[in-house]
Amino acid sequence: MLSLRKPSPESIRHILAAQAKLPFSYAAVGATATTPPAGFVVDRTRVKLGHGEPVFHAARAALQRWEQFRLGWVEAWSSQTPIQSGEVVAVMGRAIGLWWLNSCRIVYVVDESGPISKFGFAYGTLPGHVESGEERFLIEWVRADDSVWYDILAFSRPNHILTRLGYPVVRRTQKRFGRDSAASMLRAIASSDGASVD
Repeated sequence: MLSLRKPSPESIRHILAAQAKLPFSYAAVGATATTPPAGFVVDRTRVKLGHGEPVFHAARAALQRWEQFRLGWVEAWSSQTPIQSGEVVAVMGRAIGLWWLNSCRIVYVVDESGPISKFGFAYGTLPGHVESGEERFLIEWVRADDSVWYDILAFSRPNHILTRLGYPVVRRTQKRFGRDSAASMLRAIASSDGASVD
């Protein structure tokens, strides 16, 4: 959905309720857990958040609060949406003077302990999204060197006439999202008690 004004909570709820009943807008559901499909552009952003278990837990908590979307020009609605498969969330952004409201459904959740402990999730686009594809947000704690990482993996292609026509702008915006999301997670860790950042 595109609009000149920021969508109201009521309109977002209405749109999400309608989108929740629809299938994903792409076939390779879950492919961020394996290999992204051919025919899509793949983006990857990876940043070191710090070291140790406190950083891992702080990053996990930040992801659960959708901090990676608190960018000023993008937000997740609602930030109270639980991180669990099947939940539907709206990603709202402002670009080229318009508000873009995009619906996604959580495809899977990662919660693993071991030599590399991991927490995160992937969501996939629904038909009302201006792009088609999937994006995974992951926190990793590598026990071998105690490092903690934030990793985004996404595959996408245009799903709206405006994103096709303005694809160079879309690509710049996607790259900006990766950088800004990483910076937001670093800020979240820096503001948490007991977390050791580099």
